Amino acid sequence: MSTSIVLQQMGVITILVGIGIFLYKRGVVDDHTSQRMSTIVMDVCNPALILASLLSGNVTATHHDLIVAIVLGASFYIGLVILGFIFPKLIRGGEDSRFYNMMTVYTNVGFIGIPVARAILPENAILYVIICNVMYSLLFYTHGIIVMSNGKEKLSLKKILSPGTIMAIVSLVIFWFNIYLPPIIANSISYLGNATVFLSMTLLGVGIARSNITSGIKNPRIWIYIIVRMIAVPVALFFALKMAGFSSITIMGLCLMAAMPIGNLPLIQCEKMGEDTELLSGAIAISTLSSIATITVLMTVFTSLLG
Repeated sequence: MSTSIVLQQMGVITILVGIGIFLYKRGVVDDHTSQRMSTIVMDVCNPALILASLLSGNVTATHHDLIVAIVLGASFYIGLVILGFIFPKLIRGGEDSRFYNMMTVYTNVGFIGIPVARAILPENAILYVIICNVMYSLLFYTHGIIVMSNGKEKLSLKKILSPGTIMAIVSLVIFWFNIYLPPIIANSISYLGNATVFLSMTLLGVGIARSNITSGIKNPRIWIYIIVRMIAVPVALFFALKMAGFSSITIMGLCLMAAMPIGNLPLIQCEKMGEDTELLSGAIAISTLSSIATITVLMTVFTSLLG
C-alpha cells in the first residue's frame, strides 16, 4: 500500500469539498437547492453507488467469503450501535446526543471508503467494503432515521422499504446468484453511482460554508470523538481480528471502514428534516481533514504489523 495513494484520494475529496464551498459562496447553490440535491443523493445516487460497486466485476470472492463478510459486517455494526448509545452519555452530549450517536455509527464508508479502498486494497477486500455499505444502508434508513428524528418517527414498512434499503437487498441477491444485468441497465446504474461522490462532497462543502468551523475546532467533544471513534476503534478491531486468525484482506478491509471520518448522510438527512446542521457540518469537516493523517498512519502501521 502506498502512502501517496491515500493522500491523493484524500486530496481529491478535499478539492470536491472546496468546489462545494465555492459554489455556495458564489450563490450558485443556495439552501433550497441544497435540500433538493440532498434528496437526489439519498434516494437515487447513493443506492445506485452500492449496486454499481458489485457490478464492477472486480470482486471474485466465494459464497463462503460473502457469508463471513456478512457476519463480520453485522457484528461490527451491532457494536457501533451499542457504542453510539454509550458514547454520547460518556461525553455528556446532552441535547446533541442524537448527533453524536449518528456520528458514531454512520461514517463515510461509501463516499470516501469505496474510492480509497479501491486504490489501496486488494480487489477481494472490496467485498467487506460493500457489505459495510449494505449494513450502513439497512441501518441508516431504519435505525438512523429514528435516532435523527429523536424517536418521533417510528419504524414502518414504508420507511424500511426505502430506495437505499431495497437497493442493498437487491445488491446482495445479484451478487449471490451472479445475476447478469443488460449493459443498458448496468451502465445506467454505474452513471448514477458515479454522480454520488461529486454531489455528496458538494453538499458537504455547502454545509461547511454555512457552519462555524472555528467553534467546531474549539469543541473538545469532537476531538474526543476523533480519538475514540477514528483511532481507538480501528486499532481495537485490528488486534481482535488478528488474534482471531482472520486473513490480512479481511483485517485491512474492515479496519479501513472503521477508520473512516463522519459520513455526510446524517447531514443530508438533517437538511431534509430542516434541522440545524452546524454541529454535524463542523464535525464532518474536522474529522475529514483529520482522517487524511489518521487513515494514512493507521493503514501504514497495520500493513507493517501484518508483514
